[in-house]
Amino acid sequence: MFSFRRLRQRFHGRVRDHHGGDHHGAGHRMRGHKMFDAGALRYVVLQMIAEQPRHGYEIIKAIEQRVGGGYCPSPGVIYPLLAMLEDMGHVVVTPDGNKKLHAITPEGRSFLEENRGFVEAITARMSDGGRHGGHGAHGHGSIRNSLHELKIALVERARGEMLPDEQLKQIQIILDRATNEIKDLR
Repeated sequence: MFSFRRLRQRFHGRVRDHHGGDHHGAGHRMRGHKMFDAGALRYVVLQMIAEQPRHGYEIIKAIEQRVGGGYCPSPGVIYPLLAMLEDMGHVVVTPDGNKKLHAITPEGRSFLEENRGFVEAITARMSDGGRHGGHGAHGHGSIRNSLHELKIALVERARGEMLPDEQLKQIQIILDRATNEIKDLR
């Protein structure tokens, strides 16, 4: 009998149980490299604010665009980071309607200049879209996005309802066919 849990195991390689523990399914899932190491994102955000004052949402969209859609930071990452940059004295915040506009301070510019080499390395990595090989518009970032969209479609389709066995079988056939076609690529 097919279960959505097994489908998730095949897709992810592991499933979290309702207690938060990991369970490995068919094959261990290898996590891809991170776009930003711990702390590196603050340099990116500060550099973007140095280019022009920005709102938090603009920063999120600008990062996503610069990496070619391969990474999009969540508001839960960006807004606390902006607050930290303000606390450090690297940005100043001014009200702009119901939004906050972030502008760099002289201290923030000095910090960027002191770390120019690191900032340039991160910027170069971003312009490569995290691909490290220039795979173009149909590279790893695009595949990651497609897999993410597939995951969303599967979760939304199965959310809150028990799918009839026929629909579950159809989903499994589609996934098996896609898997086999990818394996057969030469």
